[in-house]
Amino acid sequence: MTTWVGVVIAYAIASRLAYVGWVGLALRSQDRDQSLTRRDGVEAGFQRFRTRAQWIMRNDAVAIILTCLITRDTLQVGISRAIVLLVAALLIVVGLGTKMWAARTLGDNAYYWHNFFSPEVHEAPDPPGPYRYLDNPMYTVGYLHAYGAALALGSAWGLAIAAFDQLAILAFHFLIEKPHYERLTAQPK
Repeated sequence: MTTWVGVVIAYAIASRLAYVGWVGLALRSQDRDQSLTRRDGVEAGFQRFRTRAQWIMRNDAVAIILTCLITRDTLQVGISRAIVLLVAALLIVVGLGTKMWAARTLGDNAYYWHNFFSPEVHEAPDPPGPYRYLDNPMYTVGYLHAYGAALALGSAWGLAIAAFDQLAILAFHFLIEKPHYERLTAQPK
């Protein structure tokens, strides 16, 4: 492994840990004692959080793309390049399509965890869109595009980082999002 590969892999891992770590800690703190909204109110606190979360999420996306580019052609699968590219394209289309469908279904505020900031406006959904078929389309099928990009570029490290990223976001879901959502839906309205 070259120095650049090591730096890029460390950057990808640090980016994902910053994403699930900072967002997770911020949301847990907001959930526990309204730390992000206490001073300036719900909308101002939410907008500050959202701006930071967007930056962290975009940085994380750049990290996996950079990993795939820097470590391209390190994966040998033993089948025709045309078949690999076809499978990669299918994974990218299905993954991004599912993620965009789920995001559109949730709406912009829900995509950025608005119910942590304003739980009183939370409504238990009648799951539309991909949620009628999958419990968590964003973090499951919605991650196929990361694997597809790694395959398209032939990046073994890209596949490993895609798997790490998916496991980290699933852990975030089970440790942060799910307990919060269960508390919200258990409360009488």
